[in-house]
Amino acid sequence: MTETKKFDVVVIGAGPGGYVAAIKAAQNRKKVALIEKGLLGGTCLNVGCIPTKTLIANAEVMHKIQHAADFGITTGPISFDFGKMKQRKDSVLEKMRKSLGGLIQSNGIEVIKGVAEFTGPKELKVKGDASCLVQADAIIIATGSEPLEIGAFPCDHKVVFNSTSILELTELPKTLAIIGGGYIGCEFASLYAALGVKVTILEALPSIVSLQGKTVSDALTAAFKKQGIDIRTGVVVEGIDKTAAGASVRLKGLPAFECDKVLVAVGRKIVSAGLGLEKAGVQVGEKGAIVVNDRMETNVPGIYAIGDVTGKFLLAHVASHQGVVAAANATGQEGTMHYDAVPAVIFTMPEVATVGKTLEEALAAGMAAKTGRFPFMALGKAVASMESDGFAEVVIDQKTGAILGAQVIGHDAASLIAEMALAIANELTVDCVAETIHAHPTLPEAWLEASLLAVDTPIHFPPKIKR
Repeated sequence: MTETKKFDVVVIGAGPGGYVAAIKAAQNRKKVALIEKGLLGGTCLNVGCIPTKTLIANAEVMHKIQHAADFGITTGPISFDFGKMKQRKDSVLEKMRKSLGGLIQSNGIEVIKGVAEFTGPKELKVKGDASCLVQADAIIIATGSEPLEIGAFPCDHKVVFNSTSILELTELPKTLAIIGGGYIGCEFASLYAALGVKVTILEALPSIVSLQGKTVSDALTAAFKKQGIDIRTGVVVEGIDKTAAGASVRLKGLPAFECDKVLVAVGRKIVSAGLGLEKAGVQVGEKGAIVVNDRMETNVPGIYAIGDVTGKFLLAHVASHQGVVAAANATGQEGTMHYDAVPAVIFTMPEVATVGKTLEEALAAGMAAKTGRFPFMALGKAVASMESDGFAEVVIDQKTGAILGAQVIGHDAASLIAEMALAIANELTVDCVAETIHAHPTLPEAWLEASLLAVDTPIHFPPKIKR
């Protein structure tokens, strides 16, 4: 006879949205179960954020060593072992998974290994090592996304890879074609180029990272070209043929492109099929996204969805925040999602970070928007550290002084964006930043200077109008 387990809250998926939701619900003194068919941590920990950033950290250390002579430091010949870099990546993941498992256990959450499927709005059938029925007053769906497969050029994970399988490489190719110039493709391009691979980006749109706006796109394009990355925009890939040497990428109206390996990075697919959502009456929208309100609740009371499966923002930190909101509502408290101040980071070299609206988006919305942009080359700390490429830019409403958005490209952009996310989330004006004392010499001074430029009162930058 199949065992039936009863809980107050059940979460499907143990990624950065799911496990956070489970912990939040447990903190609210509820009996909680977390169902996971794979490894704890989901895509982010196992095949996304953490492994890629671990490999990128390796490349950054090597980049520093290669430029040690600029600091008056002699190092001698430099070499690296990519196989050992991969081993370090694996050890980091194992350590973090073990830590996460302990955290979940410490909160009294029961982990159920298996695949979940709704049999009704309050019940799930779980198939795993020990199959069971799970009943709950509230169910939170956090099943995430996976790399999008294109029928015209499927991945064999030997010559043609996706963003998951390429992480298992132990030897570097000499040449790599990356199909897709979004943030995933650009991160891998930056990583492999830094390790000496000849990288070519094939992008169908007119520019790379187009969602981040023209300013960022132009700056990253210039940086990539300086690094020897070949960027080919406006090209359509029709197929990939295996060759004795590797692969031949067929391009519409252009000669085929020959390379050793290919990475397909054209987006991600929402994972909602096979959950039995129809048995629970849950509404599903475009591309399989589960429809939710600002409380993260579906059309069925007591069933919530968070993270990539909602199709809102495919970002781990958004999933985590949605998890907090969903768990609050699922346990009788109140929580509401707001998306005006969502930071996004591209871990390229240089890093890119954005939050809020770009200038183009603000103008398209009919706002009287303008920008203030301060270059790192005019920033003392950046020059002292030999990290003077890039800039910080704020987008403001000229009428109210409200900060509408911010973009930064350059060293430690991932950390720098936090100040602007806080400012926008709390509806601060540009004067609030300009009147805040920033420590000197630091990189965050760039926000102070950019804010002053936005209101035409620069201190450490020449005025637009000569006096």
